[in-house]
Amino acid sequence: MNCTPKQAAELIVWLKDKVNANGCDVVFCVPSVNLILAAELVKGTNIAVGAQNMHFEERGAFTGEISAAMILETGARYVIIGHSERREYFAETDGTVNRKVLTALARGLTPIVCVGESLAQREQGITRDLVRLQTRIALGGVSAEQAAKTVIAYEPIWAIGTGKTATSGQAQEVCAAIREVVAEIFGGESAGAIRIQYGGSVTGANAAELFAMPDIDGALVGGASIKPEFVEIVQAANIA
Repeated sequence: MNCTPKQAAELIVWLKDKVNANGCDVVFCVPSVNLILAAELVKGTNIAVGAQNMHFEERGAFTGEISAAMILETGARYVIIGHSERREYFAETDGTVNRKVLTALARGLTPIVCVGESLAQREQGITRDLVRLQTRIALGGVSAEQAAKTVIAYEPIWAIGTGKTATSGQAQEVCAAIREVVAEIFGGESAGAIRIQYGGSVTGANAAELFAMPDIDGALVGGASIKPEFVEIVQAANIA
């Protein structure tokens, strides 16, 4: 929940020429009030726009929500689903995440599906099992072709906005487990095609090391995305 429309416009105008590179895909996921503006400002670049959330129903008495059709009509093509803050503060569950994933894919949106563990769960040694389960539930009812077009973001909850970051080895271990479970469900082709991101205090200083890991295909960037160092993160991805 950052940037009024005016602030968003200033940030996008400043950023877009600096991150409009051919080496990687860049998506600005903005508050719904900024979707139309953002989509208009990135026209002619390789930058895409995404929403931060959506409802699984097409329409109805869901005051304050936004549907897949509404998102698509703004020009956005991505949507974040199941971010840890949505799960923690707004009662998002594995079940609602799955329903949203199915709706997004059916409507032609690319879901960026978030999975990850709390500090207590990591200390209990259940990170791998938990993330595998979250991934299985999120992709329930999804076809192999749809899975290949999906993005999964591993975001350890204990590392979001805390300044703490999973080591590149820790992040790689969990991202590899995600790819492994995708392979078990859909086969190796889908597992190779799916994009798996790391999200959790990604910065210009640690991005290159994270991107060097074989199963980390990119980053879901939080606080750094509205700072100048976002350019450094994109540059690191271009090199990788």
